[in-house]
Amino acid sequence: MINMYSIQVQSDHASPIKEGTTIPSVTFKTRTRIESDDENPFDWKDVTSEDLFKGKRTVIFALPGAFTPTCSSTHVPGYAQAYDEIKSLGIDEVYCISVNDAFVMRAWGLKQGLPEDRTPGSNGFQTVKMIPDGAAMFTRGMGMSTMWDSERGFGERSWRYSAVINADMKVEKLFIEGGGITQNSGPDPFEISDSNTMVEYLKSKKD
Repeated sequence: MINMYSIQVQSDHASPIKEGTTIPSVTFKTRTRIESDDENPFDWKDVTSEDLFKGKRTVIFALPGAFTPTCSSTHVPGYAQAYDEIKSLGIDEVYCISVNDAFVMRAWGLKQGLPEDRTPGSNGFQTVKMIPDGAAMFTRGMGMSTMWDSERGFGERSWRYSAVINADMKVEKLFIEGGGITQNSGPDPFEISDSNTMVEYLKSKKD
């Protein structure tokens, strides 16, 4: 039975981007550190896809939600532990993307033990950078939107995946869990978007 208040994800928002395709150009609403003695020394800062990706070779990994079990116990810790090795394999930045707001992503990063960057103007973390896609604009543009309303009560979130984005903002390599997106999925597959798979891929391109 479909609830009258349920929202269906548009088909193009759930049709994954292809390798070789340019990633979406969106604006992320972030919080950046400022010079202040206030107990909350942050202000809003608009950061674009171009700011994050253009001219860099980056790794992104996206997941259903901050503070959720697999994301917190394995996905983020794996990339945090592999950060130095990933950087040594020709990667400029590692980004964690979730459909959560900037406040939640910062709190989660601190809870995960990511080293803080207290430099004014910084994203907030020294290693893995936490990118808030609160309105799901990037997620929709990547074709990775999934609705978990009757299942888990999450609402719209990102399907779990990882990718390498080249300096021209094109998808070099894409690892999508489960082979594709399932709306209101019972299982939350986690087999190929992990840090080990990413490191092995990067090593293969280095050889």
